[in-house]
Amino acid sequence: MTHPICGLNTPENELLKSILRVAKSLHRAAKSDSRPHSLPVLRRLISSETFHQTSLPELYRRRETIQRKHILQMLALEAGSLNWSEYKKKIQAQPEEQPLDYSLALKHAGYPNIWFTSLPEAETYAAAQGGQPIPVGKQAVVIPAQ
Repeated sequence: MTHPICGLNTPENELLKSILRVAKSLHRAAKSDSRPHSLPVLRRLISSETFHQTSLPELYRRRETIQRKHILQMLALEAGSLNWSEYKKKIQAQPEEQPLDYSLALKHAGYPNIWFTSLPEAETYAAAQGGQPIPVGKQAVVIPAQ
């Protein structure tokens, strides 16, 4: 059955479906009682400025209020879009053979990943230690080379 709003069963939306699955997983992790699962996502929500003027301890206490729309907004901001609607249009316009979004690369990278405050720091580390640096908003992560 085709989703009435997005036509999610059409082949050209495989990337969108993958990103929505990542968002679902991140949403579940953000609301988790397990700090190792929730804190990385909560930090990303704060870093992306999806939640303005909210401290990490406060957001952790209020994590049940986090909705999927917040996760989608975070992913959009980290990808350089202004909002989810704009990001979704960009995703749908991409040819199928384009490389996967960084959030999908992170999903398959395993845990733990090494995070840096900037892409140049991650690139320096990866040059010395190996791995693939990936920009995530203003931050970066190094995942094992594939």
